[in-house]
Amino acid sequence: MATAMAMNRIQHLSGSNNLVPDWLSKEVSTGTTIMAVEFDGGVVIGADSRTTTGAYIANRVTDKLTPIHDRIFCCRSGSAADTQAIADVVTYQLGFHSIELDEPPLVQTAANLFKEMCYRYREELMAGIIVAGWDKRRGGQVYTVPVGGMLVRQPVSVGGSGSTYVYGYVDSNYKTGMNKEECLRFTAGALSLAMERDGSSGGVCAWPPSLRRG
Repeated sequence: MATAMAMNRIQHLSGSNNLVPDWLSKEVSTGTTIMAVEFDGGVVIGADSRTTTGAYIANRVTDKLTPIHDRIFCCRSGSAADTQAIADVVTYQLGFHSIELDEPPLVQTAANLFKEMCYRYREELMAGIIVAGWDKRRGGQVYTVPVGGMLVRQPVSVGGSGSTYVYGYVDSNYKTGMNKEECLRFTAGALSLAMERDGSSGGVCAWPPSLRRG
């Protein structure tokens, strides 16, 4: 009830005096720089932590790295609400899939679930996803699901508004066969550069323990 009254008040002010700040009418966006890199035996993922509403910073320490299963994560960019909703649905579906198989799900299965959701609702959603993880069949894997629902596997993937500032860095510094420590330094360097240049990226560099075998 209180929420409805508050929204009515906002609509009244917006229609009459135009005194409502513009961030009230903007959706929360992850802004974002997200990244994932394959190495021998696992993957490294990372992201900045800033979310914005329009030109305003809504949260400086948002977690954009969402666990989907024990060894599968997704990195989220685009609309915070859209990406959180998709991640929740995929987590739910993948959990049932794992119970039916009585074994951990494949990373590719998780990526395909994200692709199906993003493609089916491509006109309504603003969501760019990187799916990364490890399974016993294919080892460490990184899959990119950009806005629109395409799916492609890549050894290294960057996404979000900050990615445009670091493609050159990624192309120049990525080498096949990098170990875990090299991938961590590579990811930290790319995220730091993006956060320095992109106004929608910022906060801190965040990454979970590397997803690997064992």
